[in-house]
Amino acid sequence: MAKSVLDKFKIRKGKVFQAPLEEALGRLVTPFEEFIHRQSSSGILLMLSTLVALIVANSPLQDAYKHLLHMPISLGSGDWELSLSIHHWINDGLMAIFFFLVGLELKREFLVGELSDLRQAVLPVMAAIGGMAVPALIYSSLNNGGVAEPGWGIPMATDIAFAVGCITLLGNKVPRAIVTFLVALAIVDDLGAILVIAIWYTEQVNTTALIASGLLIAIMGFLNAAGVRRSSAYIFIGILLWYGLYQSGVHATLAGVITAMALPAKPKYDPLAFSTFVKDIIRSFDRYFRPGDKIIASDALHARVMALGNGVNFAQSPLQRMETRLHIPVGFIVIPIFALANAGIPFESFTSSAAVLNPVTLGVIGGLVVGKLIGIVGATWIGWKLGWGKLPKAASFQHIIGVALIAGIGFTMSIFIAELAFSSQYELLIQAKAGILLASVIAGFAGFLVLRNSPVTVNLREELKSVDDEGRADTLLPPHSAP
Repeated sequence: MAKSVLDKFKIRKGKVFQAPLEEALGRLVTPFEEFIHRQSSSGILLMLSTLVALIVANSPLQDAYKHLLHMPISLGSGDWELSLSIHHWINDGLMAIFFFLVGLELKREFLVGELSDLRQAVLPVMAAIGGMAVPALIYSSLNNGGVAEPGWGIPMATDIAFAVGCITLLGNKVPRAIVTFLVALAIVDDLGAILVIAIWYTEQVNTTALIASGLLIAIMGFLNAAGVRRSSAYIFIGILLWYGLYQSGVHATLAGVITAMALPAKPKYDPLAFSTFVKDIIRSFDRYFRPGDKIIASDALHARVMALGNGVNFAQSPLQRMETRLHIPVGFIVIPIFALANAGIPFESFTSSAAVLNPVTLGVIGGLVVGKLIGIVGATWIGWKLGWGKLPKAASFQHIIGVALIAGIGFTMSIFIAELAFSSQYELLIQAKAGILLASVIAGFAGFLVLRNSPVTVNLREELKSVDDEGRADTLLPPHSAP
């Protein structure tokens, strides 16, 4: 990836060091790097992790699998000790990093993204609200007054990684604006899921721990107001906040969202200030440089290179840097581990009519597949008809239907909420997970087929032409649709 960027610049003077094996290994590593940075790759890995969990949970290794997940791991010093099972460390601890990334994405979207413009935000927000309310109503209608009623929040969620990964597999067949619409919708959906977890899935509250958590939040707010830009300071307090919320009874993963909201979102330098700073540093570097000098042997040159590096950091906000750093570890480590720990359920849970035809499984499937479709398409149509917002550029309602179906891939968030709703009811939890897996497969395939058969409009062709930086727009279009 780095090489492809550097190749655009012509270095007319000086030497570029290349290690003996760099070129040969680069040819091997570059395809792997491209796979890692492709949006659909994390979704592929998530699917593989799910399959592995299902196979292991239905093999002779199932007892070892369950034993491993329930194995306790303790942290402590002196009289203080925190002991949780591996399953709890993953769901309560590791997933806090996932929620940290979700919080960063939420803040960026509301500040500078699609949700920062009220006119552009209306339809995605309405679609998200409809896509949460209708699924919850469908589930509740099938489980009203029963022991499974607390699971109403399960079909509300959309898995943004799976959904975006699925839609990006279609490439140029889908307008960019539709992908943006889906991302904005999923972000608002995540916010709704976070509020549901915070308000309805919080058990008994420890007031003292909650007050202590409030003080930690106030400290992070003070750091932001004081201009502290080191992410490590916020993360350290965020870890303390995680423990405070865990002790308070509020779900500890919310510490990730709160920490993200405290992280500074504005860069130190605006583009003009950064440009001036870089030019001044380069002029100063050139004044001190003498032919034959090496940066490693010159304190003056090294100091200016270090200053330039600091300037590059000041041109990016801490929020932007952290979000960029977290995408790969969350997509390729955190979420796959979560899937391995939570997707392992018996095959008979979704292969027999007796197992599927129960209110929980049907409620989840109905909510995610039918409820998302009705809620998102209906709310979008109402907002569009009332003139509150415009459809995404180059999009038709067939695209909206495809997006609504793909939004029924609930996976990560739905499983997470199911674990909270039925933490002490194993049978109901298995029924809910079976519904989530079946609904995600149905919604994903249906949405993929609808979008795949959506017409490529003239506007989309013009859009693709305008995207290409080097005037090769024709190469972006499928052969059958080239103008």
